[in-house]
Amino acid sequence: MVRTARDACAAGSASELAGQRVTGPVPEPIDILDPADPRLDDFRDLAVADRRPDTGRGLVLAEGVPVVQRMLASRFAPHAIMGVAGRLDRLGPASGSAAPRYRVTADLMAEVVGFHLNRGVLAAARRPAPLDPADLLAGARTVIVLEGVNDHENIGSIFRNAAGLGADAVLFGPRCSDPLYRRAVRVSMGHVLLVPFATLPAGGWPGTGLAALRAAGMRIVALTPAGDTTVASAADADRIAYLVGAEGPGLTDEALGAADARAAIPMARGTDSLNVATATALALYERARIGH
Repeated sequence: MVRTARDACAAGSASELAGQRVTGPVPEPIDILDPADPRLDDFRDLAVADRRPDTGRGLVLAEGVPVVQRMLASRFAPHAIMGVAGRLDRLGPASGSAAPRYRVTADLMAEVVGFHLNRGVLAAARRPAPLDPADLLAGARTVIVLEGVNDHENIGSIFRNAAGLGADAVLFGPRCSDPLYRRAVRVSMGHVLLVPFATLPAGGWPGTGLAALRAAGMRIVALTPAGDTTVASAADADRIAYLVGAEGPGLTDEALGAADARAAIPMARGTDSLNVATATALALYERARIGH
């Protein structure tokens, strides 16, 4: 059974992961003194686009103590962790993970990674099998559907908002960037590893993909500056899917036409719209505010 985002977030706060809910032994760190040690290969050359492990080899990288803690609590089981002593000590128990923890100096880490990493710890995981959107929709009350969102920072922010404001899942339509790219994972504060996500069928978009939402009883609300209702008015539905598009172009005409409602955020001072992640957060807040 797939956990809802609310369940994942309950298990995912940094304080809980460091203390109450994550139990088990703290693995002994393994000291590494040679930057060429092959055990560090999955962290190598992060500044070189065509050699990066999170692109060329399909790994997932978690960066910083809270993000690595969330990876340890997620379905993205790390197979290696590298960090300086102070950061490794802060990770706490392993939560059943057998991943080795490689202890290095800051200078050695910089030589491996290709730059000085201020957050001081990295974890690497292999990508698990993708989730089925039908499974995510089965128990969901609120989901976010992305069309053409191709900025990694926006995607990361959307996942962080989804976690904090109670969305159950994020679903991807066509032309979206990889949510497991290192920058997206970092900006999400690791919540992309905990909030369930899946990809909707791309063929015949938006008909086929949105048909799956309707079959699950979802009301599809497109967020657009040209909406004929407000996000507050559109929020009160038993099950709702917020459809959002990229910065600038927004949603395609086809997606707007396929939605059940088109909702806008009232704006002032001549501003026509907000950043897509901010707009999504406001829609989710309105939904949470009325008890959904």
